[in-house]
Amino acid sequence: MITRRSLLGGLAAGAATASPIASATRAFGTPAPAPAPVPPARTGRAAASMPLHVVNRSGAYANSSVWIYVVGNDGTQQVHVTPDGALRPVALADNGPDGYTDYAIPLAASGTTTLQLPQMSGRIYTALGGKLRFKAVEDGNGKAALAYPAGWVASDPNYDVLHDCAEFTYNSGGMFCNTTMVDMFSVPLAIELTGAKKQTTGELKDGARATVFSEVRAAEGFDRLVIGDRRVIAPGHGLDSGLFATDHFAPAIDEAWSVYAGKGLTVTTDAGTFTGRVSGGKLSFTVPPGLKRRGGGAPGGTVSFDRPSTRDVLFCDGTLAAPNDRIRGPVAAVLGAALNRSTLASQARQPATDPAAFYRQRLTNHYAKAMHAATRDGKAYGFAFDDVAGFASYIEDGAPKEITLTLTPF
Repeated sequence: MITRRSLLGGLAAGAATASPIASATRAFGTPAPAPAPVPPARTGRAAASMPLHVVNRSGAYANSSVWIYVVGNDGTQQVHVTPDGALRPVALADNGPDGYTDYAIPLAASGTTTLQLPQMSGRIYTALGGKLRFKAVEDGNGKAALAYPAGWVASDPNYDVLHDCAEFTYNSGGMFCNTTMVDMFSVPLAIELTGAKKQTTGELKDGARATVFSEVRAAEGFDRLVIGDRRVIAPGHGLDSGLFATDHFAPAIDEAWSVYAGKGLTVTTDAGTFTGRVSGGKLSFTVPPGLKRRGGGAPGGTVSFDRPSTRDVLFCDGTLAAPNDRIRGPVAAVLGAALNRSTLASQARQPATDPAAFYRQRLTNHYAKAMHAATRDGKAYGFAFDDVAGFASYIEDGAPKEITLTLTPF
């Protein structure tokens, strides 16, 4: 499986920003992603473009009040898709008299809107009730880039606009896509991908949008993350904005470090089984014999983690940053998932795979808990390592034929 971090990872590098940058381990944690590698072609079966259908079943906004934006990169430069399905590079000259681009694609007057989606890696934004303002700027390499919406920043020009997005990479190897709540949740979106088979993800249960708002508002310490009826911002961004406690996970982290000072912890990844224990304040794992880091180096040895902060846990960054190295990265992902799901101290064999055991502690990620409870398939991207053990709202197909993005009922 190509995870969200591997299919969209690296987009933070060199990005131009108009808002605070989130963790680089997050595919789109920065408001303006720079060109990034895409998954390697595996089958060569995907066409150069395919139909993207957009269906408005929100029940809250007519088609005339909804716009979409398809933006991202083609591997060499930042691009956007025009209403006729053409791929165009972002240009500083695209900024209008108000200082912003107008890359909006209006929905059809009624029914389904269809356009051609070319091969690229990016996001499909939906804006309801008003257009989004993307500003073309110059990045650190002198290339044109976009300052993306940051709905968790009160000073962002798009803060008052109801909007959300889905993420994808589409290349000759296929389509890899997800609905994401890693930064925030506002507009309920679902994806249907048709190709070798038909798959769906992201669809919420009836009335679940209101339930998410209500449950996050009721959770101790999470109430200020709910911004009226507009959106719920992820706790990591809430922490950076002073809306969430910087030490929320500290007791849970301390408990786990204490537990594994007295016994071993086993983490199993695709690369093998790592055994760990806390000593000298570090959680250190023995690397499976013969396993080498990607790019070379001596096999075996150890990999160690300092005690993470609450911010590290929420952003899956810092101590828990996950490089694509087959060793530290996979173990960090498992540890981050276990801390967000509140299973690390209680289950000495990770990753835990029974969702009935997730989020059972008082000090848990109530935001991610609410998102998973809201979806029909139980899958969501409530934090960046939610793909651990396959609980992310992610689907892929090596021979895609069409994709449908649906604004589901509010």
